[in-house]
This record gives sequence, structure tokens and C-alpha cells, in this order.
Amino acid sequence: MAAKSSHSHVKLEGEIERCRAEGHWGQLRHLAQQLLPPVRPPRKAAAAARGAEDAEDYGSMLLAEALLEECLKENFAKLKDSIPLTEKNEPKLSEAKQYLTNILSRGKLRPKYMTEAMLILGKLHYVEGSYRDAISMYAKAGIDDLSTKDEPLYMLRLVTEAFVIKGLSLERSTNSIASRARLCEREEEVMACFETACVIAQVYLQELEKTSNNTHSRSIKGSNVTYSEFELSYFLEAALQSAYVTHLKKGNIVKGMRSLREILRTVETKATQTLKMTAAKQLAQVLLHSLSEDCYWSPLSDPLPEFMNKEDQSYVSNLLCRRPELYTEENAYCPQDNVEEALLLLLISESMANRDAVISRAPDQQDDRAVSLQDASAVYDLLSITLGRRGQYVMLSECLERAMKFAFDEFHLWYQLALSMVACGKSAYAVSVLKECAKLRPTDPTVPLLAAKVCIGSLHWLEEGEYFAKMVIDLGEDAGEALAKGYLALGLTYSLQATDATLKGTQDELNKKALQTLERARDLDPEDHQIILYLSLQLALVRQISDAIEHLQEALQLCKDDMNSLHLLALLFSAQKHYQHALDVINMAVVEYPESFSLLFTKVKLEWIHKGPEEALVTCRRMLQMWQMVYNVLQHSGSEKGSSVTETPVIKKHNGLHLTLPDAHDTDSGSQRASSLAASRLEQAMSEITMQSSAMKQGPMQLWTALEQIWLQAGPGAEQTRAEGPGPESPQRRHPDPDHQSQGLEQPWRGSTSSGEK
Repeated sequence: MAAKSSHSHVKLEGEIERCRAEGHWGQLRHLAQQLLPPVRPPRKAAAAARGAEDAEDYGSMLLAEALLEECLKENFAKLKDSIPLTEKNEPKLSEAKQYLTNILSRGKLRPKYMTEAMLILGKLHYVEGSYRDAISMYAKAGIDDLSTKDEPLYMLRLVTEAFVIKGLSLERSTNSIASRARLCEREEEVMACFETACVIAQVYLQELEKTSNNTHSRSIKGSNVTYSEFELSYFLEAALQSAYVTHLKKGNIVKGMRSLREILRTVETKATQTLKMTAAKQLAQVLLHSLSEDCYWSPLSDPLPEFMNKEDQSYVSNLLCRRPELYTEENAYCPQDNVEEALLLLLISESMANRDAVISRAPDQQDDRAVSLQDASAVYDLLSITLGRRGQYVMLSECLERAMKFAFDEFHLWYQLALSMVACGKSAYAVSVLKECAKLRPTDPTVPLLAAKVCIGSLHWLEEGEYFAKMVIDLGEDAGEALAKGYLALGLTYSLQATDATLKGTQDELNKKALQTLERARDLDPEDHQIILYLSLQLALVRQISDAIEHLQEALQLCKDDMNSLHLLALLFSAQKHYQHALDVINMAVVEYPESFSLLFTKVKLEWIHKGPEEALVTCRRMLQMWQMVYNVLQHSGSEKGSSVTETPVIKKHNGLHLTLPDAHDTDSGSQRASSLAASRLEQAMSEITMQSSAMKQGPMQLWTALEQIWLQAGPGAEQTRAEGPGPESPQRRHPDPDHQSQGLEQPWRGSTSSGEK
């Protein structure tokens, strides 16, 4: 019988330790009730009193701990907001305090359990707002001298909470210290508490998962015990986060980054998965916002010497014999700069956010869904910043597409996806997404305006562009400043439709509607130089050159260095055969924008007609050299587009009526329509001017064509220039037509603003 009783007692003790370690407080209350003595007759009670006092006090302590933890779980929101709890409103708190006070006043417990009772009472003092009492209670318990070696799991939890509560109490207690040295000592003491709590908390969670996994594996067969995932309490979360949060608040970037990296290097547990995502997101924010590329140091190296004044100091107590397990550094990838590390962290966070996303629309999961969405949105915002710095818009759009599974009715993520698709050239998909965004926010004029811009510019979907422009106009005064832009988009749509029309009557009607709409836009916003520019362009299209110049001068008064206005003014002068004035304006524009191929093409034609082919050849040669430099830069950025499948919709090309010759970096400006023989000869000629390349891209076809015609017209006078830069050898050379070229300069719409401007 004695052996059986002893075995039962050991089993009860083991079950109590397990409940205290894993946080099963309801079950702990039931076990604690078994330790309390039953109600006995007076004679028997007196006889058993002495032997049952220890068990009664121990059971009271367990009951007090269970009541306190249940009260804290019910008031989690108040703890996060630092709102003190009162005995009057919390009966469980009052009952727990009474139990603990009686235990400590009697002093009959063994020293080990007396220490545990003090740690629990210190926590109770803190949640009441009695910070000094909490510090005093922890001093009595002697937590600075406690060792975690060979201690049970629940004791690791109590010590963790004691250190973090002591640090928080020191931070929040009234400051009556006048000496700066004493203030520094207190700050160091606070950081020592936080860092010690962080280390012990990680050890506790790793050991707890090992124990839980072993228990779960043993209870799979023939047992009713089920494994439930452990939820972090408020004080465990504070223990894991307070160290790096305090460092970052005080501006200690190096210490904060070191703490975050150490947390990310520890072996992950199920309880710390959310924390790891938060830490990765926080570290990415620090890398992007507070650390420049020159000050960056990799996770496997030390900071710069100027940052190492006090960085080697560690506040963690030497009494801690147990350290958390870390991931091995063998074959580990090491980032080379801050953007690279931030991107790696955010991609890991994005994967975790997608894995843990709450997609259920059940009402009881509304709060969890809101928290999940908020965390994911923060990660995608940081991804947009990071990938935008590197121009990786294709990757960004792919990441945001994965977020659509939990982005139902969430405008922000939908709009981010639309912007990323516009940036990476998936224009047709972008319009579809923008339609959904317009449904989510029907009163926001920026969404249909962006859709209209994409339809008019990239896709040449004029009917859709007209539809979106009218959506903005239909908002009326609610559109605010965007109303004028809506009329501008509608006017451009009418103008382009007139260009595509084949019947003269239809062209005249659409041109008239375009002119009226643009004038309405100018009336709504007379200070917008862009609206006046397009009004001038429309006047030029209907052959009202003088009125176009007059309006264009008004636009230049509002914005004197606008490239498109200067370009159009030069073309209007050339239409009136004022070639010298046109050249003066073009030269002025080229000084401001020396890398604009549209301006240089116009300059070449003006020099060709007004000054002869020799000067035009000099400008052509400069354009070829510039194209070489531009191509060498864009060659690297083009690899990202080639690595991902991009959209190639069937698009109706713009009529040349509204466009200049394409820029050199336009993907449609290469000689893709030329025969393979012509392409190979053009590549061979280009290789003599540019650097040797195994995959040399051809230059703009219009540039080669203009160069051929100028050389043919120049004849023997251009031999010296030809010797400096050999020209292309194409079997499809066209003979120059001086009358045709002059006519092109007289009609400004043949060389007006570029495709992205109309």
C-alpha cells in the first residue's frame, strides 16, 4: 500500500509539473484541489493538521498560480495596454493574492516553494501596477542568484517572467534618481534583465517542444491525451521582444540588429513561428530605413570599428548555464548588402504569412483574419520598397499574386498588384486588376485615371480608355482635382480615335470633340501646363499652327524647362519653315535633356534639311555612342524580364501620327522585321562602334535608316565621317526623298510627343 501511495504521489507531482510547464491552468486547479485537505471533524482535523500544512500551502500556491494565470489570460488586452488590474474588478486576482499572502506569512513551505511563491506574487504586484513592490519581492527571492541548471521546465518559465517583469518594473517605476551615473546603471540593469529573459525564454520554449513531442509520440497509440499547440503568454512575448525593442527605441542600431539576428538564428519552435516573422520584418525595416549600404556588415562579420565602442558588452548573466540551440553556419548563404539581406528576410516572412494566413470568412475568425491580413500587408509593403529599389517588378507582381488568396475586398493589396503589373509591363492584366479596384473604391478617381493611362499609352485600347475617362468625369465635383485629368484623358482618347478613323467626316467630328474636351480640361485647371501642351498639340493636328504656338508659349511660362513643350515648339517652327528658330529651340532642349533620343532625332532632321548632311552625321554619331552607353546599362536590367514569363498581349500599334521615332531603349524599336541577313550585317557594323558582345542587341532601326539616307545624300563629302564610324550595310536601303522629309518637318504631328506622352 505504501509503495502504491508513493507511486501515485510521484505521478501526481509529474502531472503538476507538466501542467505548470505547458500552461494547462484549468487542469492545474483540479490537481491543486486534490492537495488541499478535505473538511474533517474537529478531532481528526487537529491530528492531521501538522502533516497536512505543507501540502495545503503547496496546493494553495498552485491554486493561486492557476487563478492568476487565468485572470491574465482573460485580461490580455489590458496587459498589452499597460492597464493595471484591480482586486475589486477581478475576483480571481483577489483570491490568488490572499492565498499567496497567507503562505508567505506562515512561512511553512520548503525554501524552493517559498521562492516560487515570491516569484508568483511579484508578477501579481506588477499587474496591479505596484512596480516597487514587484521589484522588492524579486529582490527577496534573489532572482539574480538563481541558476537554471537542472531546473524543471516550469521553473524556467517563472524565472523568465521574473526577469522581464523586473526590467519592465524598473522602466515604469517613478524616476527619483538625480545622478546620471545612477541612471546609466539602472538602464544597464534593465537591459540585463531583458537580455537574460530572452535567453531563458528561448531555452524554455525549445525544451518544452522536445518534451511535448516526446509525450505526443508516446500517447499516439491507446491514449486519450492529445497534444495542443502552446500559446505564448504576454510575459513570454515580452521576454522575447523587449531586448531588441528597447535597443532600437534608444537608437542602438548595432545592438538591436545583433539581438534580432540572434533570435533568427535560434532553432525555431512552433510557439516562436509568429515571433520569427515579426523579428524578420523588424530587421528588414531597420536595414532599409536606418542603415546605409556603406555601414552594412554581414551576419557573419563584425560591425565597423566606429560602431564597436560598447558593442562587445553583454548584459546576460554568467549564471545561465543553458543556452538556446542555434542553426549551423555550414553552407549558409550570407547576404552582401542591406537590401539583399532585407529581401531575403521579407521573402521568408512572405512565405510564412502565406502559410499561416487565415482565409476563413467565418464570423468567429474575423479578428484572427484581420491580424493575419495586417501582418501580411506590412510584409508586402516592405517587399514593394525593397524590390522597387532593384527594379524587380516581375518578382513583386508574382509575390502579390500569391497574396490574392486572402485579399478578398482588400483594396490596398489589389492596388499594389495593379501598380506592380503596370511597372513590369503586364498591362492587360493590370487593367483587369484596376477594374476590380474600381469596384472596391468607386469614389476614388485615381484608379480609373491610371487604368485610362494604361489603356491609352501601353495598350492603345481606346474604347476602354474612353470608358475609364468617363468614369472619372461622372464623379463630378467628387473627383476634385482629378476631374481636369479625366477630361484630359477623354480628349486624348478622342484625338487618337480620330487618328485611327478612315472616314474624313469621322475624323473631323472626333477632332472637334477632342478640342472641346481639352478646352474644358484647361478651363478646370488653367495652371496645368500638361493640359495646355496637349491642347496645343490638338490645335496643331487640325492645322491651327498659330493658335497652337500661342497656347504653347503659355505652357512654357508655367513650366519653362518642359521637354515636350520645347520639342513641340521646335516642330511647330519647322512647320512654318522657321528652321533656324526650330534648331535654336531644339539645341536649348538638348542642353537640358542630353540623353533624349526623340530630341536628337528631330535635331538630325533639322540639321539635314537646314545645314546639310555633314552636321547631321555628327549628331548621328553622337546618338550611336549614347545608345551604346544606354544599352550597356539596360543590358543588366533586362535579364530580370527575361527570367520571368511576361505578358505579350496582341496590341494594336499606335498610328505614327502622334508619335516621334521611338527611343533607343524601346523594345519595339529594333530591326525585328528585317531579314536575317540584314540583321546580321547591322550587328557586324554596330560591333565596330560598340564594345564586343556575344549577344549584341541591334540599335534603333530608325537611327540606321536616317544614317543611311544622310550618307547617301552626303556623297563624297561624308567620307571622313564614314571613316571615323562605319555605317550599316543593309540590302534594303531606301533612296532619300528631300521633298518627303521636308513635308514631314512641316507637319508637326509627324514628330510630336513620344508614345509615353500621348
